[in-house]
Amino acid sequence: MTDRAVAVVRAGALTTVQDLGRPGHAHLGVPRSGALDPAALRLANRLVGNAPDAAALETTVDGTALRPRCPVTVAVLGAPCAVRVDGRPAAWGAPVTVAAGAVLDVGPALRGLRAYVALAGGLAVPPVLGSRSTDLLSGLGPHPLGDGEVLPLGPVTAPPARVDTACCPAPPGELVLRVRLGPRHTWFTDAALRTLTTRAYRVSAASNRIGLRTEGPALERSRAGELPSEGMVLGAVQVPPDGRPVVFLADHPTTGGYPVVAVVDERDLGAAAQAVPGTPVRFVTGR
Repeated sequence: MTDRAVAVVRAGALTTVQDLGRPGHAHLGVPRSGALDPAALRLANRLVGNAPDAAALETTVDGTALRPRCPVTVAVLGAPCAVRVDGRPAAWGAPVTVAAGAVLDVGPALRGLRAYVALAGGLAVPPVLGSRSTDLLSGLGPHPLGDGEVLPLGPVTAPPARVDTACCPAPPGELVLRVRLGPRHTWFTDAALRTLTTRAYRVSAASNRIGLRTEGPALERSRAGELPSEGMVLGAVQVPPDGRPVVFLADHPTTGGYPVVAVVDERDLGAAAQAVPGTPVRFVTGR
């Protein structure tokens, strides 16, 4: 019987199992989690014949290396990177067949931050609350990968896509985030609201799967004090005491006590997943 599994040769700095997350559990204090760049995950799954929500790997910055124990079709999308099979160049953004025992090496990101490695059949780790995603904040789901681990693969249900290569948006040179005013925008001065939508910010190196932190002008409050904890949504722009906006991403907490000045359009959050530290950020309205 074929051993449908893949061994981790090199885990990388932070490689996690991700699908499209576990929405609908915020009332239990459980965030959505899931892939930070869901469009890249869906496309990688489509290339190998998986359902869009199949579990795949999300790498961070320096890639990963895997040794499948059975022949498997893989696709790498998201951040552009070098892909090699037993040292030989292979395609990025297209289905690639990897023989049993061969090493698939997904190299460091050449642009952007996060690559997605989909394997035909999907990763069959046990689901938690309907999702196989790793949630770094709550600790739900499988832990980040370590060298030597073995991950099970599910059954192949469809053939890979018949394409030479797939189109995937390039990581942003400038991150433009469409926003609407948040529930606590009245906690900020009119000048602060103008600053948010007219001044330039940059992505901070302190950003992670929980939130995209920014560097730039501080937003001045119109009132002092803090809020009791209240519900937080994906894309909420929370402003901590230093006045620099933080955009909540997939692993964000479900409650928070800092005021939310705005909410980012969810369609723009995939680009936020690929924005490297130092990337210019603009918050815009009316688009």
